[in-house]
Amino acid sequence: MLNNDYNLNKSDLILHLARRHPAIDEKKIKECLDTLLEEIIFSVAMDERIEIRGFGVFSKKYIRPRRFINPKTKKESFISETATMHFKASRRLLDSYD
Repeated sequence: MLNNDYNLNKSDLILHLARRHPAIDEKKIKECLDTLLEEIIFSVAMDERIEIRGFGVFSKKYIRPRRFINPKTKKESFISETATMHFKASRRLLDSYD
């Protein structure tokens, strides 16, 4: 199972892909990855759900409105509903990290 402490950032992914595909220039891999991520972000922002088979699903998750108290001033304020991107890894991806 996937270790919860495992993190993969963009530069790690680029290095991994460059090692796996030595015929492709690292700069070209970065450009392709940037384009792919921009398209995923744009699509999710437009309320589309993006599913990449064997990898996972990107979707928009709404966070309910809530109140909070500023610890310094003790003033109560409210935060309206916000949205964030959510990623759920596929079972196949999780099993590959055994």
